[in-house]
Amino acid sequence: MKLKALAISLLLYMVAACQTVPITGRKQLSLIPANELLNMSATEYRTFLGQNALSKDAAATAMVRRVGERIQAAVQEYMRQNGAEDRIKNFQWEFNLVEDKTVNAWCMPGGKVVIYTGILPVCRDETGLAVVMGHEIAHAVAGHGDERLSQNLAATFGQVALQVAMANKRAETRALWGAAFGVGTQLGVLLPFSRTHESEADRIGLVFSAMAGYDPREAPKFWGRMAELGGGQPPEFLSTHPSHETRIKNLEGWIQESMPFYEKSPFRTVSR
Repeated sequence: MKLKALAISLLLYMVAACQTVPITGRKQLSLIPANELLNMSATEYRTFLGQNALSKDAAATAMVRRVGERIQAAVQEYMRQNGAEDRIKNFQWEFNLVEDKTVNAWCMPGGKVVIYTGILPVCRDETGLAVVMGHEIAHAVAGHGDERLSQNLAATFGQVALQVAMANKRAETRALWGAAFGVGTQLGVLLPFSRTHESEADRIGLVFSAMAGYDPREAPKFWGRMAELGGGQPPEFLSTHPSHETRIKNLEGWIQESMPFYEKSPFRTVSR
């Protein structure tokens, strides 16, 4: 009975802790206090910058900050227009270019962005960079970091509950069901949600970069170049990311949605 009461209490709390993702309207779980998440993010960001060299390429660094600030302005305007300013009110935005040949970029909760110099040749120009930064910033604005942590907390509770429920069974039976629960959670919840996050960041990022004046029609081309880099991908159902083909197809379908934002953008410029 205690387990049942605990499960009901957790379920009610999880329902109350749901919030809505901008643009997509998807409901998500949010169990981590925002101030704790942002404090952790700021600490980790400072640690990372202290251990990695910033690029000395002044022009490239200026481009990263220019694109970042334009997307920041687009995000703030979108949130203002949709009454969602609270979602980003405590963001402390930063945009840094790190000297590293890795083809990578990321944005921590709170708007802490890092671009690796290794991704710039794939971007080719400012619009390609905007595709990357829009995607990474979308992760932060959509609260994907919070949601992943919340999912892990919920999954941990499920594992504990299963162990209690199976306490009177033979050890072999408990081990079998424990393994099945772990695999079921990984394939049925955690990985699919991660793919959901990636696709959601593609869609939201496309809108944000379009609002910042960057042509959304360039996004599928960027991901096409990423696909050309080579390297095997695991089967999509076992991957935390959509396949390149799925991602490009989805982006092509979202271009029409994002074009009005591009056409109305006060930042609209010819791609450089």
